[in-house]
Order: sequence, then structure tokens, then C-alpha cells
Amino acid sequence: MQVASRTAVNEFHDVVLESGYVFEQLHIAYETYGQLNAEKSNAVLIEHALTGDPHVSSGVANPAAAESPRSFAPGWWEDVVGPGKAIDTNEFFVVCANAIGGCNGSTGPTSPSADGLAHGSRFPAVSIRDMAAAEVLLSDRLGIPAWHAVIGGSMGGARALEFALVAPERVNRATILAAPAFSDADQIAWAHTQIQAIELDPDFCGGDYAVIGRFPRRGLGLARQIAHLTYRADSELNERFANTRQEQWPDLAHRPRPASAGDAYYAIQSYLDYQATKLVDRFDAQSYRILTQALRDHDVRRGRSTNLAEALSAAQAKFQVISVSSDRLYPPAQVAQLAAALPGDVETHVLDSWAGHDGFLTEGAQLSPHLRRFLT
Repeated sequence: MQVASRTAVNEFHDVVLESGYVFEQLHIAYETYGQLNAEKSNAVLIEHALTGDPHVSSGVANPAAAESPRSFAPGWWEDVVGPGKAIDTNEFFVVCANAIGGCNGSTGPTSPSADGLAHGSRFPAVSIRDMAAAEVLLSDRLGIPAWHAVIGGSMGGARALEFALVAPERVNRATILAAPAFSDADQIAWAHTQIQAIELDPDFCGGDYAVIGRFPRRGLGLARQIAHLTYRADSELNERFANTRQEQWPDLAHRPRPASAGDAYYAIQSYLDYQATKLVDRFDAQSYRILTQALRDHDVRRGRSTNLAEALSAAQAKFQVISVSSDRLYPPAQVAQLAAALPGDVETHVLDSWAGHDGFLTEGAQLSPHLRRFLT
């Protein structure tokens, strides 16, 4: 069954960021699935992760059987969102918006500034809180007084959490998946190495590569490889790849063969190179840098209280907090710290997965019953 879905971009004016920077024009791109009911009480906002996009679902019950696969390409949460699924688009009006600073329709570094050139290095720092505040504006534009639920994983979980604090009266339920209340030293360090990889690429050009026709492929590819090691669990990587060698080195645009490599090219290297190539071909390096900085600086205590429970006390939503057993980016103990500090009776679960942090994306069958019950 196909559900009503659409892609749109809304324009906002004089939007002020936490830093004081003012966007004279700000665009937010989003996709919707299903229909908003007359009471406007069935809206669910889904927040994508760092390199995600608004295309959360194909909008059909079985995308493989769609007449036009190109029109109904599977979304990044296809197992969870759609007709009859845990987030049922026959029942709920689902919205997924591209984060500001991204490169999938919302205003970001590649967007034209007033002079017609890409913002590039002139694009301001944005925070997770800025993203949430922008989506409050989108909520107004869509005529949604309060969300039945706001749901997100990883950076999306941080966005969902901030939304519940920026506009507490407008969130009835919130599901936070594999995300913390604030970044700790380990996560800040991982972000630092990724940002450095991009900035040290000669083709980065201080962030203004687009206007001169260059692109920091090597830097972005390396950043993705660093990040991917935090997204998957060591036990999974060891089981899948061990120390198996590949037959030959590939010819990759984002990374030439090192002169000192000898003949060794391991299966795990091939896997990381594959992940790098996939991202480099679809994502902007400056957007990656901007969003990584935003997640690095995520801290719900900022400007509220140094006491975590006090910082979270304004939230009015019913919370569901879910971690992944093998997550080494945001370990279960750190996610549990958030759950313990949230007000009210918080529903908690741990997904049993060997996939690491990415378990919130890959364990749809295990996650779906929790989401379905929580949304009821």
C-alpha cells in the first residue's frame, strides 16, 4: 500500500542562532508520510543521524514490489517506518527534516549566500539546539501544536532530546536512541580527529573548495573511516574480517595506494575504503565538519544547569531511552546516565546486538516492538 508522501522545502526569515548569527533566509527540507488528522494529534517527528537525510521510508508497504523503484527507493529506516510497521504511516503523520547545516535540501555550507556563491567558510557554527529551534519553526509552519512523538538515534537522538527541552509543551513522547545527554572526552576526541582529517586535506581550501571546483575527497574519506570504527563493534569486525587479505589494492579516488604498503591489503581495509567511497560520493565535506562539530559540542547542561537532572527538569514528555549493548561510541552506561536524570518514569531498553552503535539502524526487528508499544 502506498501512503501519501511528499518532499518540500520551507523558507524562514531572520532566524537567530545560539551564537547570535542571523540567517536572513533559512531553508528546511523535509519529507512527510501519511496524513495529519483533523485533531492534529498524530504527528511524529523523526530526527536523522549525522549523515542521514529526510528520506526515512519509501512510503510503501513493500518497496521491492513498487511499480517505480526509483520513485519508491527504500529509506534509511525502511524496516521501522511505513504502512503497518512500528511507526505506522497509515496511522501517523510522519515528518523527517534535514538538519540545518546539512546537504540534503536545508540551508548548509553548499547553499548560495547573498552574493550567489556557496557559503563555504562563511557558514556559521550551528548547534544541536539550533537544529531543534529551527524545527519548532517548521512545526508552526506545518500547523502542528504538539508532536505525538519525537524520535531519533545518534545525532538524531540528541536533536530529539533538545527539542523536548527547547519546546517542552510541544512533545508528548520522545524516544532517544543511542545518544547521550552530552559528549564526553572520548567522543570529543573522535570528532577532533575527523575534523582534522578534513581540514588538513589540501583540497579543503579553508572550506571554500566549492567556488574553485575542488573537493577534499581524501579528508572526508578518512573522516568517514575513523567514524565508522566507532559505529561498529570490534567483535563484529573481527568475526567478519579477521586478518584476511584481499588479492590486490584497489584504485580509489579518495586514497591512492601508499608507497610503503607492500603487497598487504586486508579485508577490513577494503571494507573501510568502501564505506569512505560511499559517503564521499553523496555527502559534502563542510557539512560533515559542521555537523560533527555540533555533535561534539552537544551538552544539554549548557546554559541550563551544571546538574544534569536540573538541566533536564523542564522536559514534559514521556521518555523512552534505548541503548545498544555493543555500542562503543555511546556505551550503554552513558545512555543510562541520561535515562536516570530524565524526569518521570522513563522506559529503558538495551538492544542486544553485535553491530555496535549502528544497531539502532540495523536491529529493526528487535526495536520495532518497543516503538510500537510506546507510540500507543
